[in-house]
Amino acid sequence: MKKAERIGGNVASYVDDRTGAAKWLRKNLTKVFPDHWSFMLGEIVLYSFIILLLSGTFLTFWFDPSQREVVYEGSYEPLQDIKMSAAYASTLHISFDVRGGLLMRQIHHWAALLFMAGMIAHLMRVFFTGAFRKPREANWLIGVGLVTLGIVEGFLGYSLPDDLLSGTGIRIAEAIIQALPVVGSYLAFFTFGGAFPGEAFIPRIYTVHVLLLPGAFLALITIHLMLVWYQKHTQYPGPGRTEKNVVGYPLMPVYMAKAGGFFFIVFGVTALLGAVASINPIWLYGPYNPGQISAGSQPDFYMGWLDGLVRMAPPIESYIFGYTISWNILIPGLIIPGILFTLMALYPFIESWMTGDKEEHHLLDRPRNNPNRTAIGAMSLSFILVVLINGGNDIIATNFHLTINQIMWFTRIGVIVIPPLVFVITKRICLSLQRADRDLVLHGRETGRLVRMPNGEFVEVHEPISAEKAWLLTSHEQLAPLELPEHDASGVRRPAALKNKLRNRISRAAAVAVPKATETERRELEGHH
Repeated sequence: MKKAERIGGNVASYVDDRTGAAKWLRKNLTKVFPDHWSFMLGEIVLYSFIILLLSGTFLTFWFDPSQREVVYEGSYEPLQDIKMSAAYASTLHISFDVRGGLLMRQIHHWAALLFMAGMIAHLMRVFFTGAFRKPREANWLIGVGLVTLGIVEGFLGYSLPDDLLSGTGIRIAEAIIQALPVVGSYLAFFTFGGAFPGEAFIPRIYTVHVLLLPGAFLALITIHLMLVWYQKHTQYPGPGRTEKNVVGYPLMPVYMAKAGGFFFIVFGVTALLGAVASINPIWLYGPYNPGQISAGSQPDFYMGWLDGLVRMAPPIESYIFGYTISWNILIPGLIIPGILFTLMALYPFIESWMTGDKEEHHLLDRPRNNPNRTAIGAMSLSFILVVLINGGNDIIATNFHLTINQIMWFTRIGVIVIPPLVFVITKRICLSLQRADRDLVLHGRETGRLVRMPNGEFVEVHEPISAEKAWLLTSHEQLAPLELPEHDASGVRRPAALKNKLRNRISRAAAVAVPKATETERRELEGHH
């Protein structure tokens, strides 16, 4: 042991003498991070990305990104002597003839699904707790950018095998590109190297999939982690936790040990899914043929809502200045997703404008304490879920013995009616929970024990809650609505009076809340129960 310590000390001295890293490492390895299970969502994303890089590297050794025509002569007998692209043939070779190839393919696909699911869950945690507020707006933009790139990267990934199912998705993508006014046809010809399906699509998206987008992911994830490190991690309210401190454990050795163990848990779960749950069995679909289409062609969940939007749109076209504009493709395929992602990216700035809140925030909100934000988030999720249902309308129809038209009209009506209803219901639930918290602070916890008073009246005995619990339920900040004047001191209407009036109304709607219990009210009621 003494020998090992001496060798370790010599190595450390050698490195420090040449890099001066000892001081930097001492400072950063003892950095304190808060502890909460929801923070693991971001770790799942990181570890899934590492698994994607490792498994993807393995697959590149045998995958042939080419659309040249070959005759399959592999070990999968149902497809022998059938003409197909080299990309599809090499994918079959990986699946049936490379040792561990099928397992690695499925690990790669499951890791991609886990990567996207983890990012969405992580983004939801950040949104509903208000972790995107100043000074973390840039990190929120990075998160939205990562989700957007993840959708594109996932689509390109399952398009590479060039099977009939992925070819159907590529055909839809080509239709969306062509729906762009004026430049759509030129972009489609450039993308496919000529008329669809061309011979350049697979090689081009392969380069983007394995080189360009992973590089962008690495850059954005690195910047994201650097900002988290510099700005310090957010934390949930609790005893001793303020906007100016961090209560938790040091990075070394606590979190390093946890992170190492959690990585292997994520890898183990992904490997188990890859081993026991079949995903994307491309040999069942056959090679892509532009004259054919596969039944039950649903994309992965992160693309399913886009497919649902396209399926939902009625067939509307316009002929303007010699150009055909397919509104049924352009609006659901490009305009609506563009609006949604733009609003999502700009939401931190919109909320700051609505509330007038310009302060730094390092403590997280309980979702119930910001009913407006929580209701907006729930409304957005309900919109996505409704259109996602429509993305699998053919499978739902066959399994539940319904018609496509029934599902179509349910989702068309539901996408308009359900989100506003969810907004109102969620906001009312949050306000009800606020009232429950207020009653709990003022009156204590219901014990279920009834006592008969001397006058014959029966009352329930309430047990006062702990000071810690009371502090947790009353420590949150409640912003007052803005009151921007429409006239100046001389009574002259301001140039921005209309904007200020609108902002006042929006602020009043966003600031609706049940007044939290004060210490004065609590003292007045002491001894009554």
